[in-house]
Amino acid sequence: MFELLLGLRYTRAKRRNGFISFISLVSILGIALGVAALIIVLSVMNGFQEEVRNRILGMTAHMTIAAPDGQLYDWEHAADIASRHDQVLGSAPFVLGQGLLTSGEQVKGTLVRGVDPQHEAAVSEIPQKMEIGKLDDLKAGEFNIVLGWEMARELGVNLGDKVTLITPQGQVTPAGMIPRLKQFKVVGVFKADYYPYDAGLALLNIQDAQRLFRMGDAVSGVHVKLSDIMLARQLAPKINVELPNLYVNDWTHENPTYFRAVEIEKRMMFIILTLIVAVAAFNLVSTLVMLVTDKQADIAILRTLGASPGSILRIFMIQGAISGFVGTAAGVIGGVLVAKNIGVIVPQIERLIGARILSADVYLITELPSRVIPGDVVSIAIISLLLALLATVYPSWRAARINPAEALRYE
Repeated sequence: MFELLLGLRYTRAKRRNGFISFISLVSILGIALGVAALIIVLSVMNGFQEEVRNRILGMTAHMTIAAPDGQLYDWEHAADIASRHDQVLGSAPFVLGQGLLTSGEQVKGTLVRGVDPQHEAAVSEIPQKMEIGKLDDLKAGEFNIVLGWEMARELGVNLGDKVTLITPQGQVTPAGMIPRLKQFKVVGVFKADYYPYDAGLALLNIQDAQRLFRMGDAVSGVHVKLSDIMLARQLAPKINVELPNLYVNDWTHENPTYFRAVEIEKRMMFIILTLIVAVAAFNLVSTLVMLVTDKQADIAILRTLGASPGSILRIFMIQGAISGFVGTAAGVIGGVLVAKNIGVIVPQIERLIGARILSADVYLITELPSRVIPGDVVSIAIISLLLALLATVYPSWRAARINPAEALRYE
């Protein structure tokens, strides 16, 4: 155990050369900062991915059953087939279309979704997202509408106001194609905390939407909610076999760009920040090389007392590994603490600089989320320790090759 004791002693000892101590401290701090940065960035990306996914799926469903031509007539049959699977919690029909909403001089493009208030709560969180009014106020034949809060703000409308919906399904007249216009009464405002929905989604009663888009008794499709969203990819093909004339898509196919972009960015940031940790870890090389040069006489005396080259190698590897361990431990603790409290830290920074870090129309969300995954933290710590251990190999090997006679010649 004398190699361990000497390695610990060299780590704690006040060196005669203060520059070596400074370089050693910088190496430890570099490793700590690199590890902390890697944990914080990956945690924020994990939180962003989970937050966007939850907000997207909170306003829609885990799976969608639709007809090839966009008009599904016997939706009850499709919903019944899907509900035979134990993983299915609920289903609801919907009608989907596009249009323009106008109020005064304000015009806003929108995605129009016709929903059945009685069934919608089984597949989405829209009833819980209502800021003003209730989803049940979308009664058939009354031509009421529910808007996202951002759209309502941009149109300048409130509860009870009228808006005009213009749809592309126009009427052919001797004067040419005239778009269809219908006036609706605003009976509710929802807030999904997800900008594309808050600024671009309008809800109608499904019967009003069928009449508006001239779909008769058909619907655009059926939304299906599962007990576990991760089961959607496996369950969708099974339901598609039972409904061969229909399309069954899961949430991973309906919103691929967001999740694919975040996943690719997460991998690239992991590689880039790991290189930063590697640079900091390999600073240990210069520290240990200078230390070996400074301790040549000590090494020579140990060799004359019977220490083997392997023992000398282990002494300096232990010292470098301890520096790597200290830096990694400090980085893990600091990174986890910051990642856990990112929701408190970011508002303070925004208040200090007087600007918002996250713009809702760019980043889709208004608050910086964070989710610390233990597996990521363990992987980062192991990589950091391995890099630090690798950095000690050459200086330790050089120390083991020192000739005692040459080292003591001028002492």
